[in-house]
Formats: sequence, structure tokens, C-alpha cells
Amino acid sequence: MKNSILLLIFSLVATILFAQESYTTEQYVETYADWAVEEMERTGIPASITLGQGILESGSGNSRLAREANNHFGIKCHSDWTGDKIYHDDDASQECFRKYKSAYESFKDHSAFLKKYSRYAFLFELKPTDYKSWAKGLKKAGYATNPQYADILIGLIERYELYLFDTPGDTDTDLLVADALRQHVTPGFTDNWTINPFNREMLSNNGRPLILARGGDNVTSLAQEFDMMPWQIYKYNDMDKQTDSIIAGQIVYLKPKRSKADKGYETHIVKAGESLWSISQDYGVKLSKLRKRNNLNKEAMVNPGDTIYLREPADGNSFLGIF
Repeated sequence: MKNSILLLIFSLVATILFAQESYTTEQYVETYADWAVEEMERTGIPASITLGQGILESGSGNSRLAREANNHFGIKCHSDWTGDKIYHDDDASQECFRKYKSAYESFKDHSAFLKKYSRYAFLFELKPTDYKSWAKGLKKAGYATNPQYADILIGLIERYELYLFDTPGDTDTDLLVADALRQHVTPGFTDNWTINPFNREMLSNNGRPLILARGGDNVTSLAQEFDMMPWQIYKYNDMDKQTDSIIAGQIVYLKPKRSKADKGYETHIVKAGESLWSISQDYGVKLSKLRKRNNLNKEAMVNPGDTIYLREPADGNSFLGIF
């Protein structure tokens, strides 16, 4: 009883905080990981699935449904819902969605929703560590209408290593949170999880919007898709204008990169296979600024073990740039 009261109090505090400011995906994971693990232990739903769906459906807690209705999973009213309601445009105009007194109630009802309806029953025959089959099964059962729902959910789980929460054992959840966020795929990423008409995952790094290229993308096609000129793609990404090709998975910035890395990223130790260009893409820093900050000319190469300064110049003198 005491734990339940504490959880409800925590939920109310989290709800108030969410109403006041936008949260990053990292903050969302840190806030709700304990509840996802608790629900996994109680019902068998993988914590990674609960967290991933919460991030995706609520925009990391920043959507209108999450802020005004504590609805983190986009669950609609249905005929048997007797609780509070909120109306919101979704597949149709002004559809009825469930409204909860706290975010904690939303997490509990998400589990109850999946356990209640027979179309989800086959999911509970899967191993709780098989998040890929769970994601595909949710799409198959009709949880969402987006044809790429399973791929997006799996990508999110792997990007933030949410699968670490599926086998916590006796490990402190706080340590898992720290480990998952520390091993984040690319430095400084935060996800808006806005889906544009082309079903692109719109991301940002160091405050600059970007997408991850798909197979078949090239400079010309991306420029057309985002109503840009090809020269902008080349310039914003420090690319060689002699080629139109882009590799699947490549970071493509849609606005100019910044002059220095985000706070907290002072230096980078070069790893095998990295170049100064790839580092500039990973941290969202202009290639010319990295060269100047590290006293490197255009022909200079970097080697594994080299230290690259991301915010202040190598000689320690002040660096003046356009930010």
C-alpha cells in the first residue's frame, strides 16, 4: 500500500513537470523505466515494449494526450471505457481517447488493455526478451495503423538499448538507465518522433534537424522531398559535390551544423574507421570549425587514439565562431 501511494505521488509530480517543459527521450526513459519493469514483472509485457510504445505514442511525454490526459499509449475509449475522456484528431477528426488521473494509471491500463483483448493473446506466448516479435505482433494485431509501426518501434528500442530492461534480474534499474543512455548510438541525439508525409523519423542532434538516409536515397531525391536545393544538402553536410550518392543510415542534416558540440561533449577520442568528417556528422559540428579548432588543414588525417577538441581549441585559446 505504501509503495502504491509513493508511486501515485511520483506520478503526480511527473505529470506537473511534464506540463511545464518539454522532455527529451533520455529523460522520459529515466522517469518511467521503473514502471515499465514493474509492469513486465507483473504481466509479462517486455519493459522495452512498454517504454518504446510510450516514447513513440506520447512523443516522449510531450504530446497533447500525454500532457492533458496522461495518456502515454494513444489508447482510445472503446465501448467499454467508463472513465474520463478527451477528444483529439487522429485517424479521424475528434476521436475519443482515454483520460487518466495520473501517468501511472496510463501505464497500468496499457498492460490491462493488452491482457484483455483476445487479439493480443498470442503475444504473451512469446519470450519477454523477444521484443522484435512483440513489436511485429502489435502491428499484426492492429495496435497502430502506420505500416512501419513495428520497424519504428524496433529501431527506437535498439537506438536507446531499451532491451536492457527486459532482463533486469537483481540489477538496479537506475544503473540500467545510466548504461542505456551512456551507450546511446550517436552523441547528443534527441527524438521528436514527428512523422512527416514520407514516414521519416525526424531527429535532431546538437539542436539541428536531421534524418537517417534510407536505401535508394540520394542528394537529388532528398532535396526534392524536403523542398530544398541540392547545394543545401551538400553544404549542410560538408559533402563532396562530385557525388550524388548517400549511404543508407547516413546522417543527413536539413539545416547547417553548429560551430561547436553540445555541452558535455568537450573532446572525442578517434576510433578505428572514423574520419574528421564522420566525427563532425556525429556531433553536429561544421567540418571547417573542427579543422580550425584542432589546427588541421584539409589534407590532414586523423588516427585512432587522437584527441579531437569539440568545443574549445586544442591550444586552449578562446575560439570565436558563429553559434
